[in-house]
Amino acid sequence: MLDHSEFIARHHKAAQETGRRAPKTCGTGALPLLLAFLLPGAGLLFAAAAVEDGGMVRLIALAAAGVSVLAALALYRSIRTHAGQDRELTLVREVMEGSRGARLITDGEDGTLYYNRKFEMLCRGVGRPALESLYRLFQDNEEAHAHFRSLADQAHRGLTDTIELFSRFEDRERWLSVTVQPIAGYAGYIHWRIDDVTRQHTEDNAIREEREKLIDFTDNAPVGFFSVNEAGRFVFANATFARWLGEDLRALLDQGILHTYLAAPPEKAAPYNITESDKPREVAEILMKGAGGKTFLASVNQVVVKEPGGRVRTRAVVHDLTAEREMRRALKASEDRFQRFFEEAPLGIVLVNDEGVIADCNSAFAAMLGLEIEALEGVRFQDLIHEEDRESALSAISKIERGRQLKAPLEIALKGGRQEQVKAQMYARRFKGGNNTVLHFIDLTEQKQLEAQFVQSQKMQAIGQLAGGVAHDFNNLLTAIIGFCDLLLLRHKPGDPSFGDIMQIKQNSNRAANLVRQLLAFSRQQTLRPRVHDVTDILTELSHLLRRLIGANIDLRLLHGQELGLVKVDEGQMEQVLINLAVNARDAMGGGGALTIETLNFANKKPKELVSEELPSGEWVLIKVTDTGCGIPKGNLGRIFEPFFTTKNIGEGTGLGLSTVYGIIRQTGGYLDVESEEGQGTSFLIYLPRAQETEIDEVEDLVEEDVSRDLTGTERILLVEDEDAVRTFSQRALGNKGYEVLAADSGESALAIMEKQDNKRLDLIITDVVMPNMDGPTLVQRIRQNSPDLKIIFISGYSEDKLKDYMGANTWFLPKPFTLKQLASKVKEVLEE
Repeated sequence: MLDHSEFIARHHKAAQETGRRAPKTCGTGALPLLLAFLLPGAGLLFAAAAVEDGGMVRLIALAAAGVSVLAALALYRSIRTHAGQDRELTLVREVMEGSRGARLITDGEDGTLYYNRKFEMLCRGVGRPALESLYRLFQDNEEAHAHFRSLADQAHRGLTDTIELFSRFEDRERWLSVTVQPIAGYAGYIHWRIDDVTRQHTEDNAIREEREKLIDFTDNAPVGFFSVNEAGRFVFANATFARWLGEDLRALLDQGILHTYLAAPPEKAAPYNITESDKPREVAEILMKGAGGKTFLASVNQVVVKEPGGRVRTRAVVHDLTAEREMRRALKASEDRFQRFFEEAPLGIVLVNDEGVIADCNSAFAAMLGLEIEALEGVRFQDLIHEEDRESALSAISKIERGRQLKAPLEIALKGGRQEQVKAQMYARRFKGGNNTVLHFIDLTEQKQLEAQFVQSQKMQAIGQLAGGVAHDFNNLLTAIIGFCDLLLLRHKPGDPSFGDIMQIKQNSNRAANLVRQLLAFSRQQTLRPRVHDVTDILTELSHLLRRLIGANIDLRLLHGQELGLVKVDEGQMEQVLINLAVNARDAMGGGGALTIETLNFANKKPKELVSEELPSGEWVLIKVTDTGCGIPKGNLGRIFEPFFTTKNIGEGTGLGLSTVYGIIRQTGGYLDVESEEGQGTSFLIYLPRAQETEIDEVEDLVEEDVSRDLTGTERILLVEDEDAVRTFSQRALGNKGYEVLAADSGESALAIMEKQDNKRLDLIITDVVMPNMDGPTLVQRIRQNSPDLKIIFISGYSEDKLKDYMGANTWFLPKPFTLKQLASKVKEVLEE
């Protein structure tokens, strides 16, 4: 038999457990089941007693079950108590169902104990009516989901709280107010209330936004607002007005008095008046002062409203005149800046009115035309346009006036105070809301000059390439002619009837070779052999020849500079330069005059402008060749170094003299300038760079060629030349000297010969540079893969500079045209090294 107290405790515990697990009902029907669970032997009796109305159980039945009367009485009272609780639960359920919000009760494990119909409707389409469905309503809003979990955590810690959260589930959006309340006496049990506040939230937001807009409007209005009461205290002010006073808005409303912010408050006026008039409407310009005594001039328009009982409210609008004056000053400053921009702009600016007359222009445009601004104002713009461009320019301006735009700037020629035309690029635009057209001009004079110089340089380069190519082909022909003349002279000695004819052929061939050298000098492709020289020595040795060239009627004067620097030049080419300039001077002086050649040291720290280029800073040796001839017209000064340009009559000059001089000087690293005045004479100035100490200290082995030197030999030589005449002459010339010569007409043939040599050793290869298919440098690279120490002589009608990337150890160069003796001497020199 159970102890009475233990029975009662178990009953209460069972009743609580039963109540927790009954989500929808907890009526009297559950009690018999509970008692049946506690007292299995009395199950039938209590089942019968449960149907009796009033719930009274016979004590005799309890006695029959072995329960004491006292215990039975206690049980009976407990049953009556639970019957009352059941009625209370029914009442609570009705209250819950009648609630405007969704309700949910969960246990300590978040299990569902109770929910009302509104909660069931809230979860419809989300999941079963449970806490996890409530979670799902906020899963697409990470911030709301986090707040919801925080709310649940607070409830489990025994805290009551409410929060409004935004829910977006599928296509439905709403605001929900979630309230959590722990149930007293039941640890972990939580009462949830969820109300849909979407409409209220929307209305509150609309009201809040309108209020914020109004506040923002008043606080950021460009005018000040304020209102004071009968004591002059501020009851309203906007942020603009507070900012002008330099006060915090809150402090102004809490402590501010109107007259304390007036620099000169009216003496006989009420605290709320701004003037002494005491009228319902006051309009005045007054000086107001703010924090730190800073003042500003304000225009105040105030209405005074007096109510019964002495209550006063004012409504005032304030304009800061200081800001307006600042705006005027800023506008004036802006206009001044524009004027400075207009005046100081580096391009020409012109304002043309609707009548085509210049209303204004800047100094850059006036300077472009070489006129004063005053002389241009009021002038018709079309009168400044060159006739050839007038129609196109006026057409473009007319399009602008009709509202169209220029797709590209227009190049036109302007005329003004200068004799020559001014080429300019014109941009045009119409002023909005006005009748003026603004024209911008970029002076293209310098650009056109540069373009002309570029075209000239391109032309010079093209002619130079042409000259170099022609010289190369001529050198091949001249090599054969001169070479075969030398072979003929071996059989026809002086006294032979054919000797004179052969010499004539050779001499004219040498003249042709000199002309070719001029072409190469002009195109800067000749082969130079520069050495360190004293210009004084070159002039001294050349003076006798120069005197014979210029004739007796022209006086030659040599003025040698003191402590003259040395120069590194090709002596022969330098002599050619001086001879060409002397002959040019002789032709310019005609009947007689004086030719002066002066040398001196020259140094410039800054670049110096020359007639066709710029002389860089440096130390130079200057050779000045001056004549007293007719001079050169200014229009020709820019062209005198062009190839084939001459002012002489047909047949009197080739036009290559000065271009050859220019080519030699530039290839040497020097510069050429000219100064001339018609009727007075001309000076050519040659600037040669002074030789460096390292160049001066070089020991140069100058070996005079021995006329009686033995040029014979027995070595094996491979000769590669695509020109048949040059190859035949060279093979015979070297064969006559005792050499074993193998000849090939191409690089491929030379390689085939090399492969057939087996173990026979070659001592030297002589190869042309330019050949079809495989050229000379490529052939040498292929051969040196197997014979790296083999000696090579390149022969070419081009200069040695073309081969600078291939010249190295065991490599020599022989320029065309060459004589039999020059060929044999070069071969002997190379084989002996």
